[in-house]
Amino acid sequence: MFTSQTSSFQDSIDVEEREDFDNEDISGYNQKVQLNCYYAIYLYQGTSLTLIDSSLPMEAEPELRMYISRRLSKGALLGGMGNIATVELSVPEQAVGCYCCLLEQERSPDQPDADGNGYVICFLGGSEKGLNLYRLELDKYVQGLHSSLQTPELQNLETELRPYLSRWYEESVMHVQRVVQLVHCNISFLLHAALSHKQVDVTNADERTKADVSRFIKAASLQGLSQQDSTAASLCKAMSEDTHSDLIIDCSLSPPTLANTRSNRFCDDWSQAFLNAAERGNPFLLRQILENFKLKAIQDMNSLKRFVRQAEMSHYALFRCCQFLQSCGNGDVLLQNAKAEHSDLPEACRIINVLEEFLGEQLPA
Repeated sequence: MFTSQTSSFQDSIDVEEREDFDNEDISGYNQKVQLNCYYAIYLYQGTSLTLIDSSLPMEAEPELRMYISRRLSKGALLGGMGNIATVELSVPEQAVGCYCCLLEQERSPDQPDADGNGYVICFLGGSEKGLNLYRLELDKYVQGLHSSLQTPELQNLETELRPYLSRWYEESVMHVQRVVQLVHCNISFLLHAALSHKQVDVTNADERTKADVSRFIKAASLQGLSQQDSTAASLCKAMSEDTHSDLIIDCSLSPPTLANTRSNRFCDDWSQAFLNAAERGNPFLLRQILENFKLKAIQDMNSLKRFVRQAEMSHYALFRCCQFLQSCGNGDVLLQNAKAEHSDLPEACRIINVLEEFLGEQLPA
């Protein structure tokens, strides 16, 4: 049983070796080659599209406009919701991932029933599979355009709108890679902090670095994904009250120094996968590894909860539970989450306390 657990873990950590996560497939570009990124923004009135600005080659833009017109005619673009697909255009890549979002204009008091007016924003680059990994980031980035699109005749095109559109890849996709490159071999400490709901304090850094780390921790944490969100909330509250446990990243030196660090075998093993992907310069692969990291942690949490339920009726199940905690390498985090989730179940708490004692005896002094 535990051999298969280890094998399953190795399968998930070796994600970059799999054919279905091939570098070309997931990223849309070859190793060590810079990805070409494009954008386009259109005014949408009734049934017509008018180009406002685009970084696409001249011959490719009409092809994109035709594609968007077809999507709009089929009702495939809903206001405020991004749509990702593969499009074939006259660009070097021929087929690229395309994120499209319709931002509807606020209706004026004198035209309360006006319908179909707004802007269509497109981001192109990589593959459909790759862009889907960053869908939430892209949706949020597009929403940041609302204020810029309220000025008359878009007089801020040169000063505000175009620079913002040009930065979509750097701001929405590259933050995971920047964080891995920032802390490098210390990435395991960030992974552990995210799983254990630990606060991370970044000092002596610019605002983008602070935002990058915050977004990485949020993306790596299980908050909102566990079966009981109240568990994550209570853990976050408890950890925030204990400021001495905050992970501190001091960027006054290069590389940054980290204080109050803690990791485990699970996070140490996964850190190597992150480092390998960062070395290959592939942010889409990095995000896929991050998603697999979270998936494996969730699977192990569910396994522990099942073992705890079984251990209430069987000493052998308790023994299996101990073996599982030894083999998974993530026992401290799993028990922390299980303890919070089972706080109102006396028998489960008793078993978890026994497991904590066992795990404490196994850890080096």
